[in-house]
Amino acid sequence: MQRKAYVPGAAVLLAALLAGCTGASDDGGSPTDSKGGDTGTTAVVAQPGKYRTLPEACGAVDHDTLDSLLPGIEQLTDPAQQETAYEGEATLTYDTDRRDGCSWKVESASATDHLSVGFERVVSYDNAVSDDNKAEDLFTTRETAADLPEPATSGTASGTAASSSPNGDATPGGAGKSGGSDDSGAGGGGSEPTPSGSGSPSETPAALQPRVLDDLADQAFLNDRLSTGSSTARQRTVTVVFRTSNVIVTIEYAEQPTASGGVPDSEEMQDRARKLADVLAGKLDG
Repeated sequence: MQRKAYVPGAAVLLAALLAGCTGASDDGGSPTDSKGGDTGTTAVVAQPGKYRTLPEACGAVDHDTLDSLLPGIEQLTDPAQQETAYEGEATLTYDTDRRDGCSWKVESASATDHLSVGFERVVSYDNAVSDDNKAEDLFTTRETAADLPEPATSGTASGTAASSSPNGDATPGGAGKSGGSDDSGAGGGGSEPTPSGSGSPSETPAALQPRVLDDLADQAFLNDRLSTGSSTARQRTVTVVFRTSNVIVTIEYAEQPTASGGVPDSEEMQDRARKLADVLAGKLDG
């Protein structure tokens, strides 16, 4: 009996399977990509931030600046105590290239002053998000939490937006915000946004309101809070937060007068905090 010829058919089937595996086209073109959608291009990875390290916080503020912000240092007669006051107290941190901070607290004959400086280097662990963009998002969150009042218009800057109290404070009208607090120290729980002036009738209240600072670093804002509801001396806290590339810097400057009923001057404190912010921004750029 003659056998049936199965071999030629199997050979044809095998050839077809091999052609399907290689994906070769009839015209000799390149094989088809089995992944589909891979055009051969490399995905763009977001750029790292400008800064890889941070300044040493306790050494970032020089003695002259500390003398201005903390007058009690110069009143110390013991050289060892004075040196300790200049050194400040370092903030506990586990990685000084990511976070570093320092604080100073000094009493003088007229007030107790407190200063803290914090540096944070933001790192994005998402290849699609740059360090700068991550830092910008974090800064915006802190600015929102600070609950800054709406900027006063030119029609209200002459004084209709603020009312003077007997102690010389100027309370921004229409702000209606008590201000939240956040881990950056930008807010002041239990306090009201009451930028005080020197009491001069010619002073423009709008210039001292908590506000965005357009002339400092990439982004910046200033907050000014005065404690409320006490017959004793009222503590004022001025906070400046700014971002340069992927580093966020927070300055908190507070003063509480010794005399009952005393109110720290807002303009003076804001000016001191702003000058320190300019110095620290220069250290980063330098």
